[in-house]
Amino acid sequence: MVNKQIVIGKQVKVAPVPDNERTRLQSLRALNVLDTPPEERFDRVTRLARRLFDVPIVLVSLVDANRQWFKSRQGLDAEETRRDIAFCSHTILGDDTLVVEDASGDERFSGNPLVTADPQIRFYAGHPLSSVDGSKIGTLCLIDRQPRTMTTHDLVLLRDLASMVEGEFGALKLATTDPLTGLSNRRAFEALSRHTLAVCERVNRPCSAVYIDLDEFKKINDRFGHAEGDRALVDFAHLLLGTFRESDVIGRLGGDEFCVLVTDGDQQGIAVALARLDEGVRIRNADPKHRCKLSYSVGICTWDPLRHSSIAELLRDADANMYVSKRAK
Repeated sequence: MVNKQIVIGKQVKVAPVPDNERTRLQSLRALNVLDTPPEERFDRVTRLARRLFDVPIVLVSLVDANRQWFKSRQGLDAEETRRDIAFCSHTILGDDTLVVEDASGDERFSGNPLVTADPQIRFYAGHPLSSVDGSKIGTLCLIDRQPRTMTTHDLVLLRDLASMVEGEFGALKLATTDPLTGLSNRRAFEALSRHTLAVCERVNRPCSAVYIDLDEFKKINDRFGHAEGDRALVDFAHLLLGTFRESDVIGRLGGDEFCVLVTDGDQQGIAVALARLDEGVRIRNADPKHRCKLSYSVGICTWDPLRHSSIAELLRDADANMYVSKRAK
């Protein structure tokens, strides 16, 4: 973490970027909640917090790459703000509640436009929200237009309410994660891929789908049993995670079908990654503890806005290319 804070104007300081920023953003986006409609499961927590603490504004804030976006908001019309002026960008740097009793007298925030203009923040208390891997993805925060303090009891209560929000995010994660391999399921893969593709298009970077199907997987289940088949799927998922980059989206679409959305990578780079995957499978198959051997077929398709209007169409073409490869064996 960079210790030096960046000054962007008189008495306005930008929070440093966490060391694990890439992993943190992956964890956030894997939840597939950014830019989704309000949900009662989160709104009931922010309503409760607003009543218990008697503050005008309560937010579930998620800190994205360049913005903070509010999954739930009470007392505020804005759906998001810039990250560089967000109080919550400071909160996610630690494990404890960040309390600012009077922002107008705090050197970090006194010149902040959220203090000098609407919503005219004076008091702020935010507790970091952690994803299942421990990454700080956002906060549950209280805001008042008047200075105030927090008692020890208040701090414990806010932490408990934040735990409720984390529990709801955990439930969402379970709904979008393949329980066997831990990879994104089809629903989550497609949602995360749409977000990733939109980013790639904005910055004019390539994006390709690598569709992978295990060969004759049914025979593994028939010969060795489903428990051995499940172990083979888990092994292959781990090989995919070890082969591709953290910025790539990896999912199990169902059964023995996997897909990787490779971002900002050319065909040569994909070929190098697949060569690593081949080597990983070869080493795995050579281990005598594995009763079944893995083989797979691959289809690759690069996003083309003239041919594709959706992630589903990109996956369709990659799947078709995979079957051409499988039939050629």
